[in-house]
Amino acid sequence: MKAFLILEDGTVFEGSHMGSDREVISEIVFNTSMTGYLEVLTDPSYAGQAVVMTYPLIGNYGVCYEDMESLKAWPDGYIVRELSGIPSNFRSQDTIQHFLVNNNIPGICDIDTRALTKILREKGTMNGMITTRTYENLEEIICRIKQYKVAGVVEKTSCKEVSVMESRDAKQTGKKVALLDLGAKKHIADSLVKRGCQVTIYPSRTSAEEILASHPDGIMLSNGPGDPKENADVIREIRTLYESDVPIFAICLGHQLMALAAGGDTFKLKYGHRGGNHPVKDLETGRVYISSQNHGYAVDESSLDPEIAVPAFVNVNDGTNEGLKYIGKNIFTVQYHPEACPGPQDSGYLFDKFLRMMEVNA
Repeated sequence: MKAFLILEDGTVFEGSHMGSDREVISEIVFNTSMTGYLEVLTDPSYAGQAVVMTYPLIGNYGVCYEDMESLKAWPDGYIVRELSGIPSNFRSQDTIQHFLVNNNIPGICDIDTRALTKILREKGTMNGMITTRTYENLEEIICRIKQYKVAGVVEKTSCKEVSVMESRDAKQTGKKVALLDLGAKKHIADSLVKRGCQVTIYPSRTSAEEILASHPDGIMLSNGPGDPKENADVIREIRTLYESDVPIFAICLGHQLMALAAGGDTFKLKYGHRGGNHPVKDLETGRVYISSQNHGYAVDESSLDPEIAVPAFVNVNDGTNEGLKYIGKNIFTVQYHPEACPGPQDSGYLFDKFLRMMEVNA
């Protein structure tokens, strides 16, 4: 069956249908990872977006449910050059096609994803429609496409009730971590549990008062989707957490929200950072790490008082901020994903740093 991708600038790509047969309008973004397509599909940070995979062959190692970053897939749509229908991998339990259908995600394949990515890089992220219908009047459709806006996605992706994770095997550190779920990837909590922590996961709307009343040794602010400035209520609660003496480690959206809570500003990137191959430089040591990233907004480090926070990491490609160290506070934040494994273990030390902060604060 034919399928079409219609961009808001009027560009139309014709390809083949895959996944669910529903029609969808979404923000179109691209990811440059060569592997990890299942982790991309199950990352809550993609809620409200349709993902273009720049690597030309997707699905060749199938689907292993153990690798999922959440219980379901989150993107609105999926766009690839070539879809592999016969995976070759002893761990494979399913195909991407079945996975997309089961998660009600429409997709399109057999299009020139290189040309599509060049459009998004040159013109910036834009909205688009994935459809199997043929439209004679594109003006009306493009008007609908332009009206789309990613909204309400943090509450949509966050857990709905408090839960606790702890290891039965690892030696317990005795450290209690409160994780504010803003659309968290599973591996963030896993990385803390692996280090012997007891992790209590709270919904995004949880008050700072409730979190602090549990007397955590540390607080983790997770990744998540959408425009950070949309989360005014969450920012107010994070300000209260900022004013406490509890050590805080924040990742991605959590990094942006902490900056906003501390009086800083954020801005939308032209086409975002999404992939497993982004170099970031530690400004203290000069070492460069290969990082996994997924975000469309960045912190304007010049908007922060240097007596409140200073840059800790920088993106080697475009010079944007990748992390902050807060002055006089047990708080550090990073824009990239240390729980992911592109290096493959380059940035895992940040979780160890967080544990040491909790030890010192005890």
